Amino acid sequence: MDHGARDILSEHAIATAEEIVLRRSLGADGRTRAFVNDEAVGVGLLRDVGAALLEVHGQSDDRGLFDSSTHRALLDAFAGHDSLLRDVAARFALFDRARDELGRLKAEALSERADADYVNSCCKELTDLDPQEGEERTVASERALLVNAARIGEVISLTCELLGGEQGAEAKLAEALKRLSRLGDEARNPVSAAEAALEQSFALVEEGRRGLETFLSKLDADPRELEKKDDRLHALRAAARKFGVTPDELPRVRAEFESKQRALDASDDEVKAAEIATASAKEAFHESARLLSQSRNDAAKELEKRVADELAPLKLGHAKFRVSLASLADGEGSASGLETVSFEVATIAGATFGPLARIASGGELARFSLALKVVLAASSQPAAIVFDEVDRGVGGAVADAVGERLQQLAQTMQVLLVTHSPQVAARAERHFRVSRKGDRMSVDVLDEDGHLEEIARMLSGAVITAEARAAAKKLVSEASAVRKPARKRA
Repeated sequence: MDHGARDILSEHAIATAEEIVLRRSLGADGRTRAFVNDEAVGVGLLRDVGAALLEVHGQSDDRGLFDSSTHRALLDAFAGHDSLLRDVAARFALFDRARDELGRLKAEALSERADADYVNSCCKELTDLDPQEGEERTVASERALLVNAARIGEVISLTCELLGGEQGAEAKLAEALKRLSRLGDEARNPVSAAEAALEQSFALVEEGRRGLETFLSKLDADPRELEKKDDRLHALRAAARKFGVTPDELPRVRAEFESKQRALDASDDEVKAAEIATASAKEAFHESARLLSQSRNDAAKELEKRVADELAPLKLGHAKFRVSLASLADGEGSASGLETVSFEVATIAGATFGPLARIASGGELARFSLALKVVLAASSQPAAIVFDEVDRGVGGAVADAVGERLQQLAQTMQVLLVTHSPQVAARAERHFRVSRKGDRMSVDVLDEDGHLEEIARMLSGAVITAEARAAAKKLVSEASAVRKPARKRA
């Protein structure tokens, strides 16, 4: 059958047969080993599986029903809202991931923000400078030209004079062409090629002179131009030193800072988008969790009512039981919802409610656990439960009521009971007698006759009378009439 213990083993990749056998060995050296179906496991896993399979309720027990960490699962099982639980867990997982992603983006943004002023400042500085690839070489060359402008100007001026002066190349070529043009056809035809070459030479010389004059005019530009070149060259080289690159690499550095600046803007957008996604996921989770809370609230009221109905027959009618639903402190909730669940009692009229294990006495604890187990039987997970003297301090009709409820529990799970009450023992399907002689303890399984004899002894004391045997037979007969076959369990 399906059982929480099988789920635990499945999570640890441990195969289970029809039966689950737990074993723990203690060596002579004090070392212990734990096994599940003869497969070695850790002691912690053995404990978890054992707790899922067996509950023990004694006089001073704070486990099982009295462990408040189990109360939420017990209430949920009683409510039967498994689909709501799965939906809440799934939506919380989405919300949790969105919240983690938002935290990561904010942390990154915070780290980036520490450099934001520097990035923006550098980006502005390089944008204002607007460096171009190869600009430093060009400006350096132009500056060198300006520094030597006077000497270069003299050379260029002299060259222009040689080309275009009265005795320059242009005048001499013009004179030569003029003379050739005066020749007759009989002479010009043979020298036409030479004449064409001279015309071309004249044009090239003229073009060269004009180019030199244009260049010369630039040397006569604003004298502040040299200062501008100096300033530009200094600015490019200073920026290159600051960023640890060559001047030609400044455009790349500028592009990198602009990229970082865009990333900063994009990170702000990502954070805003993540905040919206987180808020949406949180609202979806809370919407589902509120439905779960309402279902828990309804189930809590029903559980309180049904437990109250069980308390009076168990001589606990003066006690009150309630299910406390307390909102989680952070308000964010968890995969299990928005609240914690705890079972509380008040055993005296007018007294404040408190935890079961702290408020109730030893005998009351056992009977409270019995009342709760009866109500939760249909949704309870353990395959076996042990009660240690749940009938302590009661007798007569109350003991009979205890026995009736134990018999009822035995229809859905295995119930083991330590008792001195004949009314309770009479309802057992199987009777073990525990006896002690000296330092030896023995446990005997009683047959039907032995069972009747032991009930009679419990009724009469040391001397078993015929009346005691008759009363025992009647008790067992009445118990057998209401007993149903136990359901097969894993």
